[in-house]
Amino acid sequence: MQTYAEKKAYYDSLLTLYGRNSVMEALTSTFVTPVTLHLSRSNRQEGIILELIAIANTRNIPIKLHEKEALSRISKNAKQDQGVALDVQNSSYKSAEHYLQNLPENATIIALDGIQNPQNLGMIIRSVAASGIDAILLPSKESAKISPLVIKASAGTLFKTTILTCNTLASTLPAFTKNNFAIYGLAADAKESLFSLQKPKRSLFILGNEHEGISKEVASHCTHALAIPMQNGVESLNVAVTAALIAFCTMQESF
Repeated sequence: MQTYAEKKAYYDSLLTLYGRNSVMEALTSTFVTPVTLHLSRSNRQEGIILELIAIANTRNIPIKLHEKEALSRISKNAKQDQGVALDVQNSSYKSAEHYLQNLPENATIIALDGIQNPQNLGMIIRSVAASGIDAILLPSKESAKISPLVIKASAGTLFKTTILTCNTLASTLPAFTKNNFAIYGLAADAKESLFSLQKPKRSLFILGNEHEGISKEVASHCTHALAIPMQNGVESLNVAVTAALIAFCTMQESF
């Protein structure tokens, strides 16, 4: 019999995807375990729908038919689900709480504070996957959700990246501080440069909202400030570009 902790870890790893192409990609991926395929009864039995059904049957994945309204409650996005949703178990998709209970000695994490643009989120995920950073910390409130746009922008690397979920960053960061993480926020007037950083064993870098930056509530939990030196009067970079710089600068010893 599973313990409560085991059951919670399982449900924390579940993710519902929607949209025909995104579901097809997940059904044929080796990085996730499809659990249930959900289809609208209104779908025409042709083309990609028949392909999805065939793959699900071949892999012994349960298929459930729903009225259109019921499917929209599962996908939580009636406008974009295209009559298709898929529950998947992604072992790299877990709660921050569970991650901290099994924490490695060395860890580097990028946390996202209010990232709204799905394309930015997808590109950040792609940079994290490519660099070897351990995880992304993604709050459920006031942030872009995992969607077909995010999956497309990530070039499929979503399923290769550890995503840590939490309610809000402000309520979660103290637990990381307690576990000896240095919490870095980016600030133009910071004295320490990203390019000369001597990274500690455990570090967490916060990226703020595309327009407002890091919120005051989240900034209050930062233990260090970093600057990215820039020339020609340029004051800021796109958040996805900043993520790529952090990812590769802090993980350069891995290459």
